[in-house]
Amino acid sequence: MPDPAPYKAKLEAYTESKDPLVLQSDTPRILAEWIDGAPDQQLRRRPCPDKWSVGEIIAHLAEDEVASSWRYRQMIESSGCGLSAFDQDEWARLGDYASWNPGDSLQLFRLLREANLRMLRKLTAEEWTRHGFHAERGKISLRDLVRHMAGHDMNHVDRIRAILGRS
Repeated sequence: MPDPAPYKAKLEAYTESKDPLVLQSDTPRILAEWIDGAPDQQLRRRPCPDKWSVGEIIAHLAEDEVASSWRYRQMIESSGCGLSAFDQDEWARLGDYASWNPGDSLQLFRLLREANLRMLRKLTAEEWTRHGFHAERGKISLRDLVRHMAGHDMNHVDRIRAILGRS
């Protein structure tokens, strides 16, 4: 397994001095603006054989939001719980992300994200400190996971920006 420290540092750099809830709120809107009117062929084309297309990235974001939903709620309900890792490439294979309609993926992502943000914005100060033990990352607070997911968004937004040639 590769060292997770460089990836963690990369995600933290995206969110430094920024509100992770604002970043998370912005992601579906940014993606909607970029894919609106983009040719389907452009959204489904992989930049390299081993890299996901824009459509596959958005499908990943939608399914990762499912995992995040579960993790957030488990941590709040049962602080100190175990948090399973998952193999994103296996999820992509099992879910056949290449066959997903990018607009449908974005809609699913947006709806799940809105539900999570609605919940997160109502948490007490104490609930933000609850934590879990991630199988790969160790102890992580809810606040840290929310920041991590905002950085995860920005990492994929950058990737989509590059694929679509956006500035």
